[in-house]
Amino acid sequence: MATFALKEGIAYIELNKLLKVLGWVGSGGEANQVIDEGEVTVNGMAEKQRRKKLRAGDQVMFEGQTVAVE
Repeated sequence: MATFALKEGIAYIELNKLLKVLGWVGSGGEANQVIDEGEVTVNGMAEKQRRKKLRAGDQVMFEGQTVAVE
């Protein structure tokens, strides 16, 4: 499992931005689409909030890939 480290002093990253930063999607529009379609899970549950605040300890899965936010 991969990890994504939040920058010091930053408490969270939004779900759609994380998908883009990791390169799992090609654009913000694509990120929003896969989230709207329920293809992304956060901590084992389908997540439909595009701007869900991900904090240290959260796990995100998409298309067989998993990342832990730390």
